[in-house]
Amino acid sequence: MAASEEHDSPEDPQPAAAEEETKTFKDLGVTDVLCEACDQLGWAKPTKIQMEAIPMALQGRDIIGLAETGSGKTGAFALPILNALLETPQRLFALVLTPTRELAFQISEQFEALGSSIGVQCAVIVGGIDSMSQSLALAKKPHIVIATPGRLIDHLENTKGFNLRALKYLVMDEADRILNMDFETEVDKILKVIPRDRKTFLFSATMTKKVQKLQRAALKNPVKCAVSSKYQTVEKLQQYYLFIPSKFKDTYLVYILNELAGNSFMIFCSTCNNTQRTALLLRNLGFTAIPLHGQMNQSKRLGSLNKFKAKARSILLATDVASRGLDIPHVDVVVNFDIPTHSKDYIHRVGRTARAGRSGKAITFVTQYDVELFQRIEHLIGKKLPVFPTQDDEVMMLTERVTEAQRFARMELREHGEKKKRSREDAGDNDDTEGAIGVRNKVAGGKMKKRKGR
Repeated sequence: MAASEEHDSPEDPQPAAAEEETKTFKDLGVTDVLCEACDQLGWAKPTKIQMEAIPMALQGRDIIGLAETGSGKTGAFALPILNALLETPQRLFALVLTPTRELAFQISEQFEALGSSIGVQCAVIVGGIDSMSQSLALAKKPHIVIATPGRLIDHLENTKGFNLRALKYLVMDEADRILNMDFETEVDKILKVIPRDRKTFLFSATMTKKVQKLQRAALKNPVKCAVSSKYQTVEKLQQYYLFIPSKFKDTYLVYILNELAGNSFMIFCSTCNNTQRTALLLRNLGFTAIPLHGQMNQSKRLGSLNKFKAKARSILLATDVASRGLDIPHVDVVVNFDIPTHSKDYIHRVGRTARAGRSGKAITFVTQYDVELFQRIEHLIGKKLPVFPTQDDEVMMLTERVTEAQRFARMELREHGEKKKRSREDAGDNDDTEGAIGVRNKVAGGKMKKRKGR
């Protein structure tokens, strides 16, 4: 009972009061080696969430961090963990759970950058990558494991000698999304096999009922560090909408890309197929566009992301795989080509631009079928969006070229689909013997074993 009373008492004012004089990471209690690492990364001073969370984490408290996207959450949990690791060096020291593979790689990069001078070793354990190489990485007992829940469970159940019984820190980043993607059973399993006596950090942009339930199950006497309680988008973000007939969406997209040429774009589509189609369409019109979606294999997804990060491509077309947590500092414009069905996803999508104090634009396409969804978004962010100015006659002049490019894109998609089908059939002819049977037995065997174990 004492714990819940403790949690209800608002602890937030304390760090807020210190905020005025606290200006550096050293003031927050971070050791010199890590302060130097922050300098090298160009982190001049702590962000709001870091000011609130780091001192509490260093005192050994469990933390619920509620902060908008792009607010420096990764630093807020990475620094206290590395600080503690320096004091008591140990293998398999911390586990970070994330909802998407790309986010896992990004968090790993931050840990390695911050811990480069102290030799921190990380392992990224996500689906879509060969399990064997991951088992070898885990056998080396890294300090930090960054994982998506499904693949981690796989290793906990099947990789000999791997366990998390000595774990000291558990972080759940984007906890709301982990639970929305229905990893609840996996998270429960993970909580059962890690020590109760640990520190837990729960970071989430939104506080949902599922997150509250998880908080009760996993945290002891936590401190709440909320930077923004209301759903909001960054102030330096200019948001617009365009009301257009659904059949002219492609034409308007091309018009906007021409109008705002010289910027880098992230364009969100609702399906993998539409992402691929629109990427082909834009390529046919001479734009440097690259897709990123869940049907691509992991190395292609990382390849796309790296080309865009390195500015070799100026347009990244993505599904909501890329709407959370990915930090690409130079995104100038976010286009919601397909309006998100969940209003909260709008916040995360447009959060890909105007990061770290820079300005940015977000343009949402609203067709005759999206009016209600759009009104929900306006209601959520508490503001009416202005219309993005367009010259309709100029847009219509593009129709012919766009129609031609659509035709080519459809043909390429069809060819690609047939190629895939053929390669599957070929694989079926040659490959369906030993290799595939082995895999099938393994899968079946895994399930049977588990059942017996029960």
